[in-house]
Amino acid sequence: MTTIAGRQDEQAQMRQLLQTGKSEFLAVLGRRRVGKTFLIRNVYQKELVFQMTGIAHANMAQQLANFASALRDAEKKDHPVTIADSWFVAFEHLKAFLTNLKGSKKVVFFDELPWIDTPKSQFLSSLEHFWNSWASTRADIVLVVCGSAASWMLNKLINNRGGLHNRVTRQIRLEPFTLKETEHFLQISNVNLDRYQIIQLYMAMGGIPFYLNEVQPGLSAFQIIDKTCFTKGGLLSFEYDNLYHSLFSKAERHIAIIEALASKPQGLTRDEIIQASRLLNGGTLTTLLQELEESGFISKSYPFEKKIKTSLYRLTDQYSLFYLKFIKNKKVSGSGTWMSRIDSPTWRAWSGYAYENIVLAHIANVKKALGISGIYTETSSWVSARKEAQIDLLIDRRDHVISICEIKFSQTPFIINKQYKAELERKLAIFKSETKSNKSAFLTMITTFGAVANSNSLGLVQNQVTMDDLFH
Repeated sequence: MTTIAGRQDEQAQMRQLLQTGKSEFLAVLGRRRVGKTFLIRNVYQKELVFQMTGIAHANMAQQLANFASALRDAEKKDHPVTIADSWFVAFEHLKAFLTNLKGSKKVVFFDELPWIDTPKSQFLSSLEHFWNSWASTRADIVLVVCGSAASWMLNKLINNRGGLHNRVTRQIRLEPFTLKETEHFLQISNVNLDRYQIIQLYMAMGGIPFYLNEVQPGLSAFQIIDKTCFTKGGLLSFEYDNLYHSLFSKAERHIAIIEALASKPQGLTRDEIIQASRLLNGGTLTTLLQELEESGFISKSYPFEKKIKTSLYRLTDQYSLFYLKFIKNKKVSGSGTWMSRIDSPTWRAWSGYAYENIVLAHIANVKKALGISGIYTETSSWVSARKEAQIDLLIDRRDHVISICEIKFSQTPFIINKQYKAELERKLAIFKSETKSNKSAFLTMITTFGAVANSNSLGLVQNQVTMDDLFH
């Protein structure tokens, strides 16, 4: 049996559905390349009796022919493919096949559901009828559906207002691998890299299993990034356009938002996005932002003052950020390209932004390292009224403390010099003056290898978190 890296909670939830005394309807959501299909097929390897994968840009007739072929494969019989002329009839064929199967729970899997639901095909209404009138009345069916277009999955399925309203009995949102899961994935792939090199890969690729599959044993992080990003034919040298166009219609609007955010590490408000992307304000922009957020490409943070109208949007997809900074419109490529970028001003700016993204995605690890996992907290960002100071991560704690986090990526233990000490003291003073908070402010340094204890850090830094803490 194939070893699955991480995903322990998701695996447990999926297996639990096999033990219930009723039929179940599971929806698995997640961005492209995150490993949805792999997880479903491997967890339900023994119980999977039928599976169909939608075809991108195919019409109804082609999807029905695809269904008929999948059903013949499931039946394991050598007979001509019988293609139904409607989805209602197709599901009748599926019911007949399932009725004749013996045993306990039977898993029926529709992959890339948004592609199957072609215009005027009445696929969703037929799926609804299949579930409501037949599958849900039994005790032996696990209907599993997934799709990379998160907005479609939410609007057409999860939040369906018709016959599928509240019919999904379990939903799982599959996120990119954490650092711990990435380390496990590489270990079972016989790739031996230390955590600093894993961090470098994660900053370029994120925790996307499909991208991490490109990592080969015996290569350093520099060599891997060179090969996948800067060599002709390398997967990540051309993935960017495919990524967005495969998920969204008129993807140029989504890309305009992504590229506007990539230029501003501190994030942009809605009004600033409009100005930078030249998109019109209104419901369409709201939908675009929701689609990108639901698909995991951007995140929204709320300011310390809780004024939602000034929320900041931030690009959090590591690969998109890396592509726009180093691959797009760059003429240099080939062996050694990535090494030549190291420690350039662009590299330093990017590495700081990318490491901040990693920290923000591992807040639970930060809280554990600070010993406050059991304390209620709220995370936010803060910008002073005159934009004289900014804090990318505040952890507002119920124990009357605010952890003010400074996130720094460095290749060696970080040293706080006199100039940086003065900057930190000024930032803390402005924060206390403007917010009028009566809580204690604890400065927390989140670095790669820790901050060196010296006269400048003494009495200023209350807590430290290192990259090792993010792997736990």
